[in-house]
Amino acid sequence: MISLDSETPAADRLRIGECTITLSSREVVVEGARRPRRLTPKALGVLKVLVRVPGAVVTRDELFAEVWPDTLPTNDVLTQAITQLRKAFSRDDDAGTAYIETIAKTGYRLLQPVSVLVESGADVDAAPNDDERDALSAVFAAATPVPRPRSRWRRNRRYVLLAIGLGMFIALMVMAALLLQRPPRGAEGSGVLDDGSRVVGSPQRPYRLITATAGFETYPTVSPDGSQVAYEADDAAGGGSAIKVQTSGNAPARLLTDRPAGHSDRFPNWSPNGRDIAFARFGPAGSCEVLIASATGGAIRHVTRCDGTELLSFDWTPNGRGLVFGSLSGRHAHRGIRVLDLANGSWTPIDYPMADDSFDYAPRFSPDGRWIVFVRNPQIGDLWRLPAAGGQPEQLTNDSAEIRGWAWRGDSRHIVFGRRVDSEARLYELDTETRTLRDVGLDDAQSPALSRNNNTLAFVHRKAQFGLFRVPVKDGRPGTPERLFPSNGRDGQPMLAPDGQQLVFTSDRSGNYGLWWADLTRPDSLRPVEGLRPETRQSADWSPDSTRLLVSGRDAQARPVIYEVSPRDEQIVALPVPVAQPLQALYAGDSDHVLVVERDHDERMRLSLFDRRSTPWKLLGHVDGVSQARLDPAHQRVLFTRLAAGGLWSADLQLDPASIQQVSEDRPSRWRYRTWAVGRDGSLDYLSSRADCSTVFARINRPSQGAEYCLDTDRLSAGNGFSAQPDGSALYLALAVVDGADIGVMTLPEPPRAVFSSVPNLLFWKGK
Repeated sequence: MISLDSETPAADRLRIGECTITLSSREVVVEGARRPRRLTPKALGVLKVLVRVPGAVVTRDELFAEVWPDTLPTNDVLTQAITQLRKAFSRDDDAGTAYIETIAKTGYRLLQPVSVLVESGADVDAAPNDDERDALSAVFAAATPVPRPRSRWRRNRRYVLLAIGLGMFIALMVMAALLLQRPPRGAEGSGVLDDGSRVVGSPQRPYRLITATAGFETYPTVSPDGSQVAYEADDAAGGGSAIKVQTSGNAPARLLTDRPAGHSDRFPNWSPNGRDIAFARFGPAGSCEVLIASATGGAIRHVTRCDGTELLSFDWTPNGRGLVFGSLSGRHAHRGIRVLDLANGSWTPIDYPMADDSFDYAPRFSPDGRWIVFVRNPQIGDLWRLPAAGGQPEQLTNDSAEIRGWAWRGDSRHIVFGRRVDSEARLYELDTETRTLRDVGLDDAQSPALSRNNNTLAFVHRKAQFGLFRVPVKDGRPGTPERLFPSNGRDGQPMLAPDGQQLVFTSDRSGNYGLWWADLTRPDSLRPVEGLRPETRQSADWSPDSTRLLVSGRDAQARPVIYEVSPRDEQIVALPVPVAQPLQALYAGDSDHVLVVERDHDERMRLSLFDRRSTPWKLLGHVDGVSQARLDPAHQRVLFTRLAAGGLWSADLQLDPASIQQVSEDRPSRWRYRTWAVGRDGSLDYLSSRADCSTVFARINRPSQGAEYCLDTDRLSAGNGFSAQPDGSALYLALAVVDGADIGVMTLPEPPRAVFSSVPNLLFWKGK
C-alpha cells in the first residue's frame, strides 16, 4: 500500500508540467484557473504511482495492485480516476490528455516532467537529481510496517486502556445528550393519545395558511416582530397584482396602497424598523419603478426607475437607509450588486470580481451587516457569499439548482431557501459555516421570508398538478388542448420522438419521480423506465433514428450524470462525459457527436461539442455563456439561449464562433429560457404568459405566423420543456390542471445544536 509516513515537508508540493500539486491537501493548481481543483484519494494514489516513473508506462495491473490492494476493482474505477486527473490538469484548450496518455490495452503514462518544489514559488530543474529522486522515493515508496517489541506494548498498555475508558465515557455522555434532545413521545398534534390507546384526529401541520383564495398569493415578507405579513396577490377585479398586508393570524387583508389601472405591484420588502415596505410597480410598455410606502398605508415616494428590466431584485440594507440591488437589465442595466442611498439617490457598486456572463440575483445583507449572500445565475443557480464591503465571493452551494427564494435567519449564520426537487419545491436550511443542509420538512413550499427579531417564517405553499396535453396547430394557430394519459400525478417535460409515435415524459404518478415512455399508437404501452432519476429542469433528447435518448439525471450522490437510454428495451448507460458538471445533452445530428451544456470547474457555463468515438471524448468546439440549447435539423444549426441576456442565438453544427448570430432579441426571456421548441420543419415555438392569458403561444421565427395566440386563459404551462410534432402540426406540453398558491406561516424551530454542546463542561476543564 502507498504510505506517506516518510513524507518530508519539502516534498509535499510537486511541479508537473505547468501544474502545482499539494499532496497533503490533494489540490491541483492550474495556471490561469481561479481556484484549486481537489482530487479524490484514489485519483491521488494513481498519480503517485505515475509520478514515480514519469515517461514510463505503468500497467493497469500495477495500478490496481498499488491503489486498490486486497480488492477486486473493475476497470471503471481506474478509468474514473484517470478521467478526474485529466479534468484536474485540463485547460480551456485541452482535456488533460497532454498530461496522461492512454496506452491501448496496457496502461497509462505521465507525459510531463516532474520536479519537487523546495520552497514556496521555487522549483528545481525539470529532470530530478539524486536528492530529488530520494525525496520522491521517500514520498511514494511503499512503507513496510516495523514490528514493535512486546515490551513496548506492555509499557503503553495503561495508556491504551485509559484511552478506551475515556472513549466509553464520552460515548455515554453523547447518548445522554441525544436523549435530552429527543422530542417527547406523543408530542402535541400527533393525533394519538399519550398512552397510545386511541386516535383523536389527524396530525396537525406545523404551519397554517393565512390566505385561502382560488388565486395566487406570492412573495411574502414579514415585519421585524413577526406580527404582519405583506405579499403579492392577484387582483381578480382590476387585473394584474397588488400588495396586501395582514396579521399573521387570520384577520382580513388590506391593500397596502392604491395603484393605477393597468399596473401591477410586486416584490414587497419590509424595512428593518418595520415602518416601510419597498416594492416595484410595473406598467404598460415595460415601465417599472421602485417605490416605498408606509407599512400602515399612506403616501408613496419614488426610489428609482427599472424600465424594461428582467429578474428585478432588491432588499433593504441593515440600517434601513438604503436598498441593495442585484444585476439589473433593461434601460438602466448594470452588472453586479450595488447599494442605493435613499437620502441622496447615489449608487455605490460593491467591489468584487464577476464573469462577463454572470447575473447576480436576490442579494441580501446578513442581519449583522457582515455579509451579502446572493444567487448567481438564477437560471442554473447556486448561493454565493461575499463580504459586505466587497472582496472575493465564495460559493455556498454547488448544485446548479433551481432556487426559489431565500432568507437569512437572525443569527446571520443560517439561511433558509427554496429549491425544486423532482416534481415539487421544498425548503432547506443551510449552515453557512459548515456548509451542511437540513430539510425543513415542508412539502410544496418556496419563497421563504423570516422576521428579523424572531423565528416567524412565511412561505408560499403551492401544490400544483400538471397534466400532459396535445395541442393541434394549423397555420400557426393553436387549437383546443387534448388531455393525454390522465392521472393524479404531476406530469411534465413531454418529448416526442422524430418518428412522431413515441413520447417520454417525467412524472410522479407512481409515487416516485421518474421517466415514463409510451407508444402513442398503443396507449396501453405506457410504463416507467426504471433505473434512473431524471433531472427536473432538463428534458430528454431523442436520437435521429428514434431509438435512444440522452437524459440528464442525478446519481446516488446527487451528482449530475448524462444517461443514454433505449426506452423500448430499458437499457440505461451512464456516459463518460468529460466535463465537471454536465447539465444538458443533445445529439448533434448523429449518434457519434454530442452537444453538452456544462458548468466547468470555474463555474462558467458553456456549450461544448464532443466526438465520442474516442476515449476520452474529443472536444471539437464550444460557446461560452450558454444556458440551454436545441438542435434545428431543418437548418443544420444549433439554437441556444444565454445567461447574460434574453433572446435566442444560433451557430453552425461545428460551433464555429464566426457563425454565431442572434435570431431573436427578446424571446425567450431569461425566466422562460426553457419554454421553446424546434420542430423538424424548422418551426420555432415559444410559450409565455401575460396578465390576460396564462399560456400564450407564438411561432417566433415565421413572420406570417408570428402573432401571439392565447392558448389557455386560466391554465399556466410548465416552464421546463415541451416539444412539437415533426411537421409542426401539434404541440405536446404540460398544463396546470389544479393550481394556486397561498401564504403559510409558522415558527421555525431553532437549528439543531451540535451534540457536544449538551455535554457537561467537565469534559473541557483545564488542569491547573
